[in-house]
Amino acid sequence: MGTQPTAIALLIGGLLSFSAFSVTAQNATSAQINIDDTITVIGRNVSTPLNIAANVNVIDAAAIEMSGATSLTEVLRGQSGIQISDSNTGAVFALRGFSASQAASNTLILIDGRRLNNIDIAAPSISAIALNQVERIEIMSGSAGVLYGDQAVGGVINIITKAPQGSGGSVQLSGGSFDTYEGNVDVSGAINANWRFYGAASYNQGDNYRDHNANETSSLLGRLQYQDDVQHFFAESSYYDNRRELAGALTLEQIEQDPRQSDASALGAYDSYLHEMTTALRSGYQRQLNQQWELGADINYADTLITGLNNWGSNRRDTRSLLEFNPKATANFTTENGPLTLVTGLDLSRGESVFSSGRENVQKQASAYVQATVPLTQSVSYIVGGRYAEVTDDLRDPSAYASGIELDQDAHAFELGINYRPTDAQRFYLRADDNFRFAKVDEQAYTPANVKGLKPQTGRSYEAGWDWTLAQQTLRVSAYRLDLEDEIVFDPSADTPTGGSFPGANVNADASRRYGVSLDWDWQVMQQVLLGLEYNYIDAEFTDGVNDGKSLSWVAKHSGRGYISYDISEHVQLFVEGLYTGERFIEGDNANVDPKLADYLLTNVALNYTRGAWLASLRVDNLLDEEYVSAGYYSAWGNGYYSGTGRALRLTASYRF
Repeated sequence: MGTQPTAIALLIGGLLSFSAFSVTAQNATSAQINIDDTITVIGRNVSTPLNIAANVNVIDAAAIEMSGATSLTEVLRGQSGIQISDSNTGAVFALRGFSASQAASNTLILIDGRRLNNIDIAAPSISAIALNQVERIEIMSGSAGVLYGDQAVGGVINIITKAPQGSGGSVQLSGGSFDTYEGNVDVSGAINANWRFYGAASYNQGDNYRDHNANETSSLLGRLQYQDDVQHFFAESSYYDNRRELAGALTLEQIEQDPRQSDASALGAYDSYLHEMTTALRSGYQRQLNQQWELGADINYADTLITGLNNWGSNRRDTRSLLEFNPKATANFTTENGPLTLVTGLDLSRGESVFSSGRENVQKQASAYVQATVPLTQSVSYIVGGRYAEVTDDLRDPSAYASGIELDQDAHAFELGINYRPTDAQRFYLRADDNFRFAKVDEQAYTPANVKGLKPQTGRSYEAGWDWTLAQQTLRVSAYRLDLEDEIVFDPSADTPTGGSFPGANVNADASRRYGVSLDWDWQVMQQVLLGLEYNYIDAEFTDGVNDGKSLSWVAKHSGRGYISYDISEHVQLFVEGLYTGERFIEGDNANVDPKLADYLLTNVALNYTRGAWLASLRVDNLLDEEYVSAGYYSAWGNGYYSGTGRALRLTASYRF
């Protein structure tokens, strides 16, 4: 069953190196943790535990199966201190203390190393990725400005999909509360000794918890790859289609009366909805030149059409596209103290957005980076690196920039880290990393009239950590400080832009800082029992300006997770988890005027049955039917709140062949 230590990468976990083309991590198969496994984790190169200096958590396929989760949101909730906001249209994930509106621009989400973050403020559509396609998930808490640049501020979530290494596949059917039905299928095989293929399809429909919130979601994925002793090539195409009704915001009084209600269901209300369709193409090539050097490049293109009807009755038709080219070179040299690694490359992109309001923007980014991992002794290594980035916005807006405007900006980042492993069971690290993010295409067009272009947001992260790994237990402790300047936020009290349709504007906020501590413990009590605890503390506040000393909104100071997995028999396994989110101010209440939203505890239970190639799972989310606010927005016109999902059951059956 799935009660093996899923924290196998607690010591392996900070590899600041990733290659979208290389080997996948192996799942834990016994209670003994092998801390010298080489895996691909959050970076652009393959490395070993000695060369790491960061806080990374790896959720492997065994952990996903053990939880009985049916979506990435269920898997990620509560992991590595992630705080989630959901306005009943899809989850937004925040690492290290960002509000819901900022999280989509300060937490970088990747799929196989390719950016999912949009060039506008819309959150990445992770519902496009069915769990049956996922091999593992890598979460790096903390900045990664050198390796990934723009938006890698609070952390990076890298979703690794299955590669066509073997022949076979799976079929999965699922159904549950709120008339939810889902089907997934994937298949892989060999054409000959070098060529392989992989294909996957998924379909999901349901009414969801709230009224007027039904969705119909589907996706297709096809991949072809070639591999021999010195080179690797792949080509991939995918399509994602998601239509969802918009339930809209409620008042607190309405949530207390009936959290499932929606004003969109009222007589005369508009039948508001959102329909997103994305086509993506991706290809890459990698070649080993000699024992030391390897060259590679990948090119990615995504095109999205968004149509819909807003709550106030206006039609929407927006388009966005993104073209990326990422060449890189990696080198690995053998020294008497261990491997010396070098990774360098370019990140080039061109994004374009056209909005139904008449606003449009072409954003071009170009950056170069280099990072070196150098062993000083057989137990000590250091990491040093840097990045320089430039961005150009060619912006047009009928109200703010009728004649158009071109904005040119740049930013840089440096990194220095040290890793010390005195024994095979322990690791200490210290790390400092700069970060930055450029304003999104629609943020630049909605600023106060006297602001001609937002400045880049910049910051620096400091972190120290200790990992202790034994045969049956793992313990991970880290402490950090994150300082930001010119943080890009939406301020509801700012002067409304020329021709603006709602109060407030995007601004460069006063300086802020975040202190935090994370504690993560896993214990294989016996062969049949695995338990774990995680606690995260964040003290986030403004350090300058009119809100000096005020708490940042929508950041819970305390959060945590606890779980237990018990193998009842050879074929039956029980999983129980509790997810705690502390009280916090509503999004946008930077002056801390309103009372804090109440804290809450979600309890999830899964019962899994396996026999041969068959797997069946019954999962109950929010077992105690806790009422809570999953998203909320402060406004001078009146606050808006979104209710979290109540008790939900899901029965899933799958077969592997």
